[in-house]
This record gives sequence, C-alpha cells and structure tokens, in this order.
Amino acid sequence: MMAEKTDRRIRKTKAQLRRGLAKLLKEKTIKEITVKELVEEVDINRSTFYLHYTDIYDLLEQTENDLKNEILEIVNNDQRLRMEETMPYITELFAFIADNREIASALLGPHGDVAFMRQIEQIILSHCMKYLKPYLEQLDERTLESVNGFCIAGCIGLIISWMKHDFEDTPESMARMTYTLVLSALKPYMQSIAE
Repeated sequence: MMAEKTDRRIRKTKAQLRRGLAKLLKEKTIKEITVKELVEEVDINRSTFYLHYTDIYDLLEQTENDLKNEILEIVNNDQRLRMEETMPYITELFAFIADNREIASALLGPHGDVAFMRQIEQIILSHCMKYLKPYLEQLDERTLESVNGFCIAGCIGLIISWMKHDFEDTPESMARMTYTLVLSALKPYMQSIAE
C-alpha cells in the first residue's frame, strides 16, 4: 500500500513538472528554461526536481522518450493489413495527441524539439509504408519516399492546425479528415502514372 502511494506521488510530481515544462516551452526555448524557473512555475522544491532529473535536458529527454514509447506501442499494436482498416489506428494516434495536448503543443510549437518531431515522423512513416506500398508498388524507392514525405508533411500540418485551433475537432473527425485527404491525394496520382 505504501509503495502504491509513493508511486502515485512520484507520478503526480513528474506530471506537474511535465506540464510546467510544456507551459514554459510555449514561451521560450529549452536553452532559456532554468530549473529554478520550472520549480517555481509548478511549486515544487528544487531538491524534489533533482530526485527525478539531472537537469532540464534530462526532463525533456525522458518526456520525449515516454511519448515516443507510447506512440511505438500504438503503432506496434496495429495489426491491420489493409489501408481501408486503418481508421481505428489513426483515431488512436489523434486521441493520444489530444490526451497529451499540452506537451504535444509545446514540442511541435515554435520552441519545440525539431529532432524529436523528425523521430516521430520516421516512426509513423515507416509504419505507413506497409499500407501504402501495395498501392504504390510500381514506384521506385526514391519516388515512394517522396510520396510518403508528402503524406507525412500533410499529416503534421493537420496536427499543427488542430493544435492552433485548441483541439476543437474530435480525434475521430481529425482521423477521418487525414484518411480522406491522404487517399484523395494518392488516387489521382496513381491514376496519372498508370496512364
């Protein structure tokens, strides 16, 4: 019972620090954020911060790793075989973003971590390849990479627009829009190269 209470307290502290980091990242870069400023923002002692993290960069790295691992779990649990079956998977990704909206907005915002965003793009891109490849199998690798880059850039643009409008749309409607736009772009392209 005591360990559960301690674990809950640790999770609560880490969540507070993560929220504080997200708030500060919306205003400034990671280089400009100090531990002193962060602990004052979330009303936690510096010593409590240092129980869990060595510095601000360690907090950022652990936060990004947690998010990346959760995205990998969603992606790796997706066993669908055809593009037409992917709506639940796409919806789950949008629901995950909505559930983590503060830190997602900060990391994808103007003061976010570009390297982290590229890692997430790569995870999603490599996963999407298994769905897109059958539709695009007559393309050479370089063209296939370009088509995938186009799709991922469009998806990231949708996510950023969704964040900008304070997540007004549901994850389901965002997933439907993403699915429809990707297919709407791919079908005419495939028809044009088949002619």
